[in-house]
Amino acid sequence: MRRPEVGGRRLSRDRRGRGPGPSSCNHGDAAGAGRARAGHLGSGLLGVAAGLRGPRDRRSKLKMAQEVSCIGDCEDTMITEKYLAESKEPASHVQLACSMLYCAFPLDGNQLCLWSIRDPSHQLLILQGHLQSITAMAFGNKENPPLICSASQDYLMIWNLDECREKSLKEETQRPSRKMLDQGEEAEAALPILMLAGCYLPRLLDAGCGVLPSESSTCLWIASSTGLFIFHLASLELEHALHFKDFRCLSVQVAGSCAVTSQAADHKAFCLLTSMFGKRIAILEISLDTLVRSQQGPVPEKALSVLASSCVLPTSPLYLGVVKGKSTKPAGHKQSAVQSAVGDQPLVFHTKVRSSGYALPPRVTMFSPKTNIKKDGKRSSKCKINCKREEYPLETSVPSKPSKQVAVCQEPTAVTCVQYSGDGRWLACGLANSLSLVFEASLTGTPAALSGHDGAVSTLCWSHDQRWLLSTAQDQTLRLWSVHRKELLLLLGRGRLCKPVPSAQFYYMDAFILLSSGQELQLLRYHVDPVRDEIKRYKPRSRYECVFRLSTRGATEVTSLSAVNDFYSHVVLTAGRNRTLQVFDLNTGCSAAVIAEAHSRPIHQICQNKGSSFTTQQFQAYNLFLTTAVGEGVRLWDLRTLRCERSFEGHPNRGYPCRIAFSPCGRFVACGAEDRHAYVYNLGCSTFSHRLAGHTDTVSEVAFNPAAPQLATATVDGKLQLFVAQ
Repeated sequence: MRRPEVGGRRLSRDRRGRGPGPSSCNHGDAAGAGRARAGHLGSGLLGVAAGLRGPRDRRSKLKMAQEVSCIGDCEDTMITEKYLAESKEPASHVQLACSMLYCAFPLDGNQLCLWSIRDPSHQLLILQGHLQSITAMAFGNKENPPLICSASQDYLMIWNLDECREKSLKEETQRPSRKMLDQGEEAEAALPILMLAGCYLPRLLDAGCGVLPSESSTCLWIASSTGLFIFHLASLELEHALHFKDFRCLSVQVAGSCAVTSQAADHKAFCLLTSMFGKRIAILEISLDTLVRSQQGPVPEKALSVLASSCVLPTSPLYLGVVKGKSTKPAGHKQSAVQSAVGDQPLVFHTKVRSSGYALPPRVTMFSPKTNIKKDGKRSSKCKINCKREEYPLETSVPSKPSKQVAVCQEPTAVTCVQYSGDGRWLACGLANSLSLVFEASLTGTPAALSGHDGAVSTLCWSHDQRWLLSTAQDQTLRLWSVHRKELLLLLGRGRLCKPVPSAQFYYMDAFILLSSGQELQLLRYHVDPVRDEIKRYKPRSRYECVFRLSTRGATEVTSLSAVNDFYSHVVLTAGRNRTLQVFDLNTGCSAAVIAEAHSRPIHQICQNKGSSFTTQQFQAYNLFLTTAVGEGVRLWDLRTLRCERSFEGHPNRGYPCRIAFSPCGRFVACGAEDRHAYVYNLGCSTFSHRLAGHTDTVSEVAFNPAAPQLATATVDGKLQLFVAQ
C-alpha cells in the first residue's frame, strides 16, 4: 500500500468501501464515538497498525475538552496557572510534549489533548484514535505544518494540527463546560529527573562587549517531582530553583510527569505538569524576566565598573595621587621680580672685584657631563626600532607554535611568577631560589639578575613606564628595583610587614603601591630617588608612607588581589582564605560588593582583562575577570552582574596552583596544567581550543606578550617556553 503524505489527498471512503475514513470529524462524547480501523489513511493523520486490532468501525474523534478549568485566582508575578484538566485515569508518569505552538498531554489514557500557547483563547483540541493508553508523543521539527506523533501499543499516528483545528471549528460550535477544581494535594517526594530541555534565559544586563557569544545564556531545564531547576551550561552552576510547594496556588504540588518549552520572543516559558498522586493536568506560564530578577544576587547601590566614572573625592585616599606634584603654595602668592630672577650668591674676591654677584643669573649646571663614554650604536638602533610599534593584531590566531626554550638556572629551580613589561620588550620571572631574572622578550641573551630576597619570589610587577620592577617574597619583604641599573631603590623590611605579602603591584598609574599582608590592604605612597649620596651611597634615599589601610570582611587572610594600573580605576578585587571575592571602591574607601563561596577552595589568583596599550577593546570587556582555585579550574566573572559567566575545566589542576592569563585582545585565556601542557581557551567556549605540548614538567606560569602574539610558559623544573602564532 502506498502511503500518501500527511495533509495530502482526502479519502472519503477506505479502499474496501466501508464508510468514512479517519479524516472525517464526528462530534459527541467518547462512548458514542465511531471507531477507526487500523491502517486507514487520511489528510489529518496517518495511522499505522502496531499489533493490536480494534473493531472495524472505530473512527478517530476530534472534540473539545470537557473537563478543563481556567484558573483566574491562582496567579503570581512569576508563575501563572493557565489551565487545569482532570483525567479519568491517573496522570502520573505519562509522556508529555511541548513545542513553540502547543502543549500536548494524554487525557483519559488514550486521548491526545492539545492546548495552544500563542492563542490560549482557542478551545482545547482532543484527538481520539488510539485504543490503548498513549505511551509516547513528540512534535515535529518544523513549525509549518505543525505535526505531532503519538504512539501506543496499538497505533503510531502522525497528526496535522492545522487541518484538525479547521475541522473542529467547522463542525463544533458549543464551547466546553468548565468548572473550578479544589486545591491541589501536598506531599513530599524524592527528586527523580522527569525531563531535560533547553532553556532560553534572558540577560538583564546588555553585555555589548563583543566577547561573550550571545546576549542569552545557554541553560538547561531540569524537572523533578518537586520543582523546576535551571542549570547554566557555561558556568556549570545551578542558576535558579522553583519549588512547587513555594507556590500555594498551584493545583499540582508533586509532579509525576513534566514538559517545558521556552519562548525567546516574549521571555516566557510554559510548563505542562501531571499530578503524581492524582488525576490533574496543569499548564503553567513562567515569566523568565521575573524569575531572573527575583533570584539575582544583591546588587550594589552604585553600578560597578573598572573604568572610573566619577571624579576623585577630596576625602578619597586616591586624592593624594591626583594632587601629587602640584605646588602647595596658594594661587595668590606672588614673588618679587628680583627674587624670581636672581638668588642669593656669595661674594667672590679676586685681584679685581668685578661684581658682588647679585646681578648675575643663578648657575644651574653644577657638574659637567661625562664625555668619555664610548657609543657602540646598540642603544640608538634599539630606540629607532621601538619608536614605532605596530598594533596588536586583533584577529590573530592562538600562539601555539613552539619557538624557543631556555633553562633559567643550571639546576632545576621552580619558576614562581612571570610578567611581561608594558612595552613587550622584557620578560621578568621570579624563582624559588630568591632570584629575579629579566629576559629579553625573545629569550635571547644573558638575563639581568636581581638578588636580595631570602625566600621564594611570589610576585613581580612592572611599573607603567617600565622603569621599575616590584618584587615580593616569602621573607616578608617588598623591594623596588631599577631594571636598567640593577639596583635596589626601595625596601620594605620585616619590621614593616608582620606577615608575608602574597600580592603587590603598582596602582593608579604608578601613583601608589598596593599590597596585601595578612587580612589588610595597604596603599603606599612612595618617592623614588635614584641619586645616591657619595658618602652614604649604599643607603637608598627613596621613601614611602602608608596612606590607607583597609581590612577584609570577616578578617580573613587575603590570598590574591588585582587592580588596573594602565588607566585610572577605583576598583580593587581581593580573594580571601574563606573562598570569598570582595570588591573595594577606593574612591569611597569601603567595600562595594562581596561574592560568597566563589570557589569551593581558596582562590590563588585573580586575573583581570587589562588589555594592552597596543590594542583597543570595547569598554565593557574590561569588566571581565578570571579566578582560579586548585581542583576547580577557571571561572569567568562579570563585575557588573557579579555572576559567573563561564567555567573552564578542561585542564588537570588537582594539586598545584597553576596560574592563568588574559590575552591582550581579550579573546583567549591561557592556563597551566599538571599534565605538562598549557591550555588555551576561547572566551566563548568552555572547552579548550589548543593544548600546547613540549614541556618537561608541570606548567605553573603563563603570560601573553602585550605587544605581539606570543605566549610564554614556565615550568616547576625551571624551563621557559616561548610560543608564537602560526
